[in-house]
Amino acid sequence: MAKRKAYSLLWRTSRCLSNYHSLHSGSPHSIRRFSSGSVFRLLTPCIEQLRKNYQLSFPISSECAGVLPNAVFQRSFNLRSRFYGSTATLIQRSPLFSEVNSDDVSYFKSVLGENNVIQDEDRLQPANTDWMHKYKGSSKLLLLPRSTEEVSHVMRYCNSRHLAVVPQGGNTGLVGGSVPVFDEVIINMSLMNKIISLDKVSGILVCEAGCILENLESFLDDEGFVMPLDLGAKGSCQIGGNVSTNAGGLRLVRYGSLHGNVLGLEVVLANGTVMDMLGTLRKDNTGYDLKHLFIGSEGSLGVVTKVSILTPTKLSATNVAFLACNDYLSCQRLLLEAKRKLGEVLSAFEFLDNHAMDVVLNKLEGARNPLPGMYNFYVLIETTGSDESYDREKLEKFLFGLMEGGLVSDGVIAQDINQVSSFWRIREGIPEALMKSGAVYKYDLSLPLEKMYDLVEEMRTQLGHPANVVGYGHLGDGNLHLNITYPQYDDAVSSCSNWRHC
Repeated sequence: MAKRKAYSLLWRTSRCLSNYHSLHSGSPHSIRRFSSGSVFRLLTPCIEQLRKNYQLSFPISSECAGVLPNAVFQRSFNLRSRFYGSTATLIQRSPLFSEVNSDDVSYFKSVLGENNVIQDEDRLQPANTDWMHKYKGSSKLLLLPRSTEEVSHVMRYCNSRHLAVVPQGGNTGLVGGSVPVFDEVIINMSLMNKIISLDKVSGILVCEAGCILENLESFLDDEGFVMPLDLGAKGSCQIGGNVSTNAGGLRLVRYGSLHGNVLGLEVVLANGTVMDMLGTLRKDNTGYDLKHLFIGSEGSLGVVTKVSILTPTKLSATNVAFLACNDYLSCQRLLLEAKRKLGEVLSAFEFLDNHAMDVVLNKLEGARNPLPGMYNFYVLIETTGSDESYDREKLEKFLFGLMEGGLVSDGVIAQDINQVSSFWRIREGIPEALMKSGAVYKYDLSLPLEKMYDLVEEMRTQLGHPANVVGYGHLGDGNLHLNITYPQYDDAVSSCSNWRHC
């Protein structure tokens, strides 16, 4: 699977750059201040490093030959090789990369200042450890740049010294992607947290990569806009990390993915080159849209430093319903009905099974079941519109029809903001509750809707007791969060949760 993904990225990147080069070689044409040859040379190391890490055979233009691997890539691809499918494989630190010495530290202090070069073990510990406390690196150096220029200086120096680096945002990921594998230099973006501009007519926001998602949400709320992205980790996660992982979240069914909402990026490549793609136009047909290579690249192609994003207008009326269904087929039919009858106001459609609900009620402090009994499946529906009374009446009529038709076993509509929060607390609190239940194996999967829950049932059959297999996620866009809890991490469970070994 990993090798197929690498081939796919290689093919698309090389094809894009080769076509662009053949069309514009020797001409003054440029993309965002970069000539065709420059763009080709800038991204060539990405292709070369993919080939080296996966031992791939792939044709690349002779112009790309002889490029040294860049420092930023060791972390990303070693991590994928090591933990893909949750099965740990022993790997060795690459001898191509240097170790940090006192001269390196002195240089970083001269660029960033004494206070922004961290060597204290107590401050390094959380940066070396992922949110689940499952993966731990051994970095001895954390850097806190305050500007794009400082990131560029750091990356250029690390590249010249062959120092491996790991870009880090809020470190809220669940698969260890933001922590070192070995002793990589951590470049944390938290000090780059300025909001640069907001166009109050178009809703286009430009900000630095270290802005916390919830802070952006609060700022936009005061200005009459909302972020098109909402996550359970919004209090800590950063927009640069969201873009780098192409985070989907709870509002994707309404506003789409970041590929559609991000209008521009500023990115620092591994050799320190700054790629200025920070456009603010919704429609821009001038050449290849290279920002899409970086959305979802997880720091393997460069460090995102600034983001331009389209934010929707804030609507005044929000209503939330919490419903119960007897089977997964009813959940699917409920989604279809919601799209038909709530289409223009539907903003979220989340589901969880009874295993997830049981974990939340038993492990999450203050969580209460909004319904009087336990059911096999639960669905949370949120609507957002401009007319409170009309939207509420529409949702009530919708729910009444579902109850009459037997599609929904029970349901309730939130009566105030406190109930809205308590309903969402159940859905957003599942990861926290699972963390308190033992060792957790996490998978975030996009699957055909009708087959999505089959995987959960199959894993329950394969693993048996004492494994607890939990299914929940964004049913509105076919995204399943498959979680398996076990008393402790176990190689047998890891192998079986790779599926092909079961």
